Amino acid sequence: MKEAIQPEGLARPAAPYSPVVVSDDLVYTAGQVGFDESGQLTADDITGQTRQVFENLLACLRAAGCDAADVIKVNAYLTDLGDFPAFNEVYRGIFQEPYPARTTVGVSLPGGILVEVEAVARQPR
Repeated sequence: MKEAIQPEGLARPAAPYSPVVVSDDLVYTAGQVGFDESGQLTADDITGQTRQVFENLLACLRAAGCDAADVIKVNAYLTDLGDFPAFNEVYRGIFQEPYPARTTVGVSLPGGILVEVEAVARQPR
């Protein structure tokens, strides 16, 4: 059994996917990018986009009754691995020890998108 959620304040996807899916007590987010509610990029630099990515990710988590402390796994995708230090700077402001497990890879993303992040969380008991 699964429930799909469209968080408030998040651009509705044009593609066929759900921003958040809850199955039992697990919460899966789709990859979040630096789009505002209207679907426009909010910044053209890695720090600005990463901040918006995490605002969107946190909105997804809140919609499912979670917060950053409930995240157990993060997958991060960067168009330039040279941006890793700036990404980590923002990341450290979102998550605290013990940090979630994380994979970070270099990828090609369309339309000026510099970073995409998805997460898996467990709803608090």
